[in-house]
Formats: sequence, structure tokens, C-alpha cells
Amino acid sequence: MFQPDREAMPIPELRALQRRQLRTMLERQHEHVPAYREKFRAAGVTPDDLSTLDDLARFPFTRKADLRDTYPLGLSCVPRSALRRLHASSGTSGKPTVVAYDEHDLGVFEEVVARSLYAAGARPGMVFHNAYGYGLFTGGLGTHGGAARLGLCTVPVSGGGTERQVQLIEDLHPEVIACTPSYALVLGEALARRGLGPGDTSLKYAVLGAEPWAEKTRHEVQAALGVTATNIYGLSEIIGPGVSNEDAAEQRGSYVWEDHFYPEIVDPETGDVLPDGEWGVLVLSSMTRSAMPILRYWTGDITRLLPDDNATGRTMRRMDAIRGRSDDLIILRGVNVYPTQLEAVLITLGHVSPHYHVVLSRSGVLDELTLRVEAEDSAALRAEIERQVKAVVGVTVRCELCEPGSLPRSEGGKLRRVTDLRGAR
Repeated sequence: MFQPDREAMPIPELRALQRRQLRTMLERQHEHVPAYREKFRAAGVTPDDLSTLDDLARFPFTRKADLRDTYPLGLSCVPRSALRRLHASSGTSGKPTVVAYDEHDLGVFEEVVARSLYAAGARPGMVFHNAYGYGLFTGGLGTHGGAARLGLCTVPVSGGGTERQVQLIEDLHPEVIACTPSYALVLGEALARRGLGPGDTSLKYAVLGAEPWAEKTRHEVQAALGVTATNIYGLSEIIGPGVSNEDAAEQRGSYVWEDHFYPEIVDPETGDVLPDGEWGVLVLSSMTRSAMPILRYWTGDITRLLPDDNATGRTMRRMDAIRGRSDDLIILRGVNVYPTQLEAVLITLGHVSPHYHVVLSRSGVLDELTLRVEAEDSAALRAEIERQVKAVVGVTVRCELCEPGSLPRSEGGKLRRVTDLRGAR
């Protein structure tokens, strides 16, 4: 453990710390943020109503729309003169969401990312190939700061330029790489074109995030790069990457750094808090941020908190792999489908590429799903994919086989897997 006194804190001590930190966060929001003060008034609560952790369920959620409605910095608790960094979303679906950091927040960011990288297998003195995008996206600068805190030598290559990335991996001998899982597969293909297989490079550990990915994808990445791959989770509204991370020795759920982020799982329809082990929407409160602490942020990510024991000695709970996003859910003729379910089916078929794209369309009153997959054209293979999806996922799809290399590739950022044409007419 990077910080055993924190990561293995006795549970009663951890719960008492969380209650104090949540109470302090609520008081600061009530005092300094008019939008939160109004949300508390509408919900009929004040910070004094938080006596136990269970009382948090009485307080309102924060959603992405709240950040857009208060654009750019209406949820900030500190004056602009105290801010040291701003990050923002792309704004492709409306106004971007802007998140603010002061000096204290940047220290928290570095700490939780350093913990995450340590859990992933990184150790001081290693070379860290950082292929997350630098800029307004939190991934590049966030992991960069944590790597410095841990004592890694960082190669800030950012996203894109795959052939250059491969050359740098060959020349600079990094042991650790960070990127999206889809881009890790792209790098594996590029290495294979140079005749390099698993074990032919210095890479030992891959820290993958920013996209939901299936367990089968982990096996593909590990086989292609010769690494131990772990999932890093985060989102800019809470802090960025480093909210949780798997342990490389376990690869079985990501430890939520609960001394900084309080997790809840809620019913996606009612918002009621669910017990550990139940699947629902992940809700997070950033308890220790000072510039822009966020209360009960509705992430939209479908997961669960794992109640069983772990082998590392950590007392913090783990979250399961993200099953999908509540807003990425495809409802096809009454059946709920997440893209990661389709991905898992494809990877079981060893003679197809893991690259795929989903197209939703409408014929008359019926929705249709076309699954585009890279593989040599074969009527038998198309029929097998359609049969497997029907058997495993429970929906009828049409498979379209595409020339290898023709589907979109990630260039280091998030890869859009679904095109919805149902409203195009």
C-alpha cells in the first residue's frame, strides 16, 4: 500500500472520519454556494441534519445539469484568486462542465492518483508512459501529477501518434503505461506490425480507464502487451482519475479511496440507497475537496460495491467493473443492453477483432441494432455472432462484417461505440 495508515484504517475510525468530512463539506457548501443553499432549502435539510452517514440519503443529488446551470464556476466555494487549475468537458452536448482546483485539491489529486498507480504495480523509479490526453481533459495532467508524487519518471506523450508512441516504448523502456483500454488494443496491433509480441517490450503494467471495458478486454490487452492490466476509475466532476483503482495482484474490483470520496449505490429509478452487493447507479461525494466539493454526484455509471473480504488488508470498499452507463443503456424491443455486453460476446470468438461499432436504427415502429465487427466476410461467422448475441444478451441483432482496420480507433481519448439514427428522420 502507498499509504497503509489510510488505506487500512480501522472501519469504525474510517466511518467517523467520513461523517466529519461530510458534515464539513455540507457546511461549506451551505455557506459559500447559493445553488447548494437553495437545493438544501428545497429538500428541507440543513447541514445540522447530518448526524449519521445514513442521513446523507436525505440530501439532494448533484447532476451534470447543475454544473451546466451554474456555468462556469457557480459551484465553487473559494474566490477565483485561490484557484490554481481549471478543467472542462468537451461541451459536445451543450455547455461544458468546468471544474476548479485550488492548491489543496491538487495535493489530493496527486495523492489519490499516486495510490492508484501504486496499487496498479508502479513503484518509485519506474518509467511511466502516459498516453492519456493532456489539456482540459483531466486524464493526462491528473495521472502526471500522481506519477510525480509516487516518484515515477513520466513520458508525457499524450494521445494519438501511434507509431511515435510505439517508437518511444521501444526506445525509453517504460514499465508502466496509462491509456484507454481501446487504445491499448490499438498499440498492441501497432507493436504486432513491427513483429513485437508480449514480452518483447519493457512494459509490465497497464493502467486503463476512461471507458467501460469488459473482463475479456483485459485478457486481450494483457495478451497483446504482455502486461498486468488494472482499471483506474474517476470523473472530472469528482476530481478526475484516481477515485478508485484495482490492485494488480487481485484484479477483482477497484478500491474506492473512501477517506476522500464517499460512495453510494442507488436505484436508478427511485434514487433510494441500495445495500452493498446490489447493482445500481454510483453516487459520489468529494468530501475533501475545498475549491469545488460536489455532493452526491449522480455519475450514471452502473456498478455495485463489493461486500466480500479482500486479500490486501485494505478496509476500503471495492466497486465492481462498470456494467455501463445509465444514459448509455440501449433499450431494444424491451430488452436492456449495454455495449460492454456485446463486446464480451465478441471477444469469446477468437477469430474476430475486438473493434466493433453499434448502429441503432428504426424500421417502421421497430428498433433495429446493427453490430459492425471487423472480420473477413463469412456468412457462417455472421450467423454465429448473431446466434451468440441472442443466446447471451437476449436480443436479435444484424451483424455486418467490415474489413479489418476500417472501424474507428481510439487515439487516446474516449471512443464512441454507438451511433443512434433512430431520430434521424
